[in-house]
Amino acid sequence: MYSSKITGLGYYVPENVVTNDDLTQFMETSDEWIQERTGIKERRWIDPKTSDDSTSVMGAKAAKIAIERAGLTKDDIDFIIFATLSPDLYFPGGGVQIQELLDMPTIGALDVRNQCSGFIYSLSVADQFIKTGMYKNVLVIGSENHSGGLERSTRGRGVTVIFGDGAGAAVLSRSEEKGRGILSSHLHSEGKYAKELMLEGPSTARWVPEIMDANDPDDTSYYPYMNGQFVFKHAVVRFSEAIVEGLQANGLQKEDIDMLIPHQANLRIAQFIQKKFQLSDDKVYNNIMRYGNTTAASVIIALTEAWEEGKINDGDLVVLAAFGSGFTWGSVVIRW
Repeated sequence: MYSSKITGLGYYVPENVVTNDDLTQFMETSDEWIQERTGIKERRWIDPKTSDDSTSVMGAKAAKIAIERAGLTKDDIDFIIFATLSPDLYFPGGGVQIQELLDMPTIGALDVRNQCSGFIYSLSVADQFIKTGMYKNVLVIGSENHSGGLERSTRGRGVTVIFGDGAGAAVLSRSEEKGRGILSSHLHSEGKYAKELMLEGPSTARWVPEIMDANDPDDTSYYPYMNGQFVFKHAVVRFSEAIVEGLQANGLQKEDIDMLIPHQANLRIAQFIQKKFQLSDDKVYNNIMRYGNTTAASVIIALTEAWEEGKINDGDLVVLAAFGSGFTWGSVVIRW
């Protein structure tokens, strides 16, 4: 089998910066309250008055950067994997929109709906396509437009203060160099906790005719719901398990980690994991304070920034880990 390695990285975030103080204009909250609970200072939200950004448009912008950095052209890409929970359209998915926006050949496009672990799942799928020889270069994108679906009021602040918009992309390419690139990936789910972090509507259980008939302004099922404390408690356990699983599968120890990129769900979760694995500050990368939780885009945005800042170097052991709605979680172990 072949090896697969990341050859290009890119990310894009909207220009519009929304600080914690900005949020106080339409909800009862404070900068201190938000930072204490999440570590977030600001996030990027698409401003529809000044930008044509959308989930797919942002994904395309990030993808162009990643493809160029890989030393490739759009015509060299064999397959697209697009991860998001906030597609521009209910159907078709964002993958085909990327194919159109980038004017690519009629290659296949796959959409992944695994929310916060979406990029981890997508990278694992791309890895299998390449290792088996089916494809040579796979474009993997995580992109989210949360701001268009958040409840901007005190009632919704528990969720609204957390999420931001943005996109990241990676090109995964075939390699014959053994022991480098993606060493392994590990994926899990536990659907019995689906309702602890979910978006109930719209759904086929309560579909378009019922929604239109009700027209109920007090119906909150269209806004994300999160049982924050419950999710936090499970996240710290599953994060740790996924990281240990990845290390053990490759005969590695926690001391071998050069860079851990955790999903940017909450700075307190990342700090808990860092302390548990006794990792120094230079071995964990966090950017949630600047972007909030960008769900499927968070790991790839953080990975790209860490690489751009010279914090990831040739030969480093890089571990990616994510946990989120589903519940789903996983890890990817990479020898850079």
